[in-house]
Amino acid sequence: MSKRNKIIYWIATVWLSLGMTSTGIVQLIKMKEETDMMTRLGYPLYFLTIIGVWKILGVAAVLVPKFPLVKEWAYAGSFFAMSGAAFSHLAIGDPAKELFGPILLLVLTIVSWYFRPESRRPQSRRPESPATNAVAQETMDH
Repeated sequence: MSKRNKIIYWIATVWLSLGMTSTGIVQLIKMKEETDMMTRLGYPLYFLTIIGVWKILGVAAVLVPKFPLVKEWAYAGSFFAMSGAAFSHLAIGDPAKELFGPILLLVLTIVSWYFRPESRRPQSRRPESPATNAVAQETMDH
């Protein structure tokens, strides 16, 4: 991994982590602005607890070394949560400024995922067929 890519990864990952942690905490403590927004979006308030916990666990999964498959799930969860938030705001006709936070976190999710180091990516565990092994062996013999 190039130094440039490593810098991009860590900048995106730190900002993503700060954004997801801070919004997760705000959701867990059920700040008035958050409860008002969830009510306006038409979601039950217990979603704040679920989403807040998931965000914090997702940040931990992305930051902790190893467990690349868990990281993959955390990135997917972040993508679904933030794209869902953006579409929810669009669906009720919120002004564009309400889209800034979810879209920023969505972009940071994608950038962090795309630039993650090889050690943080799941390895392919697809079983090889005997035919594939024979072709590979034949290629190596020549």
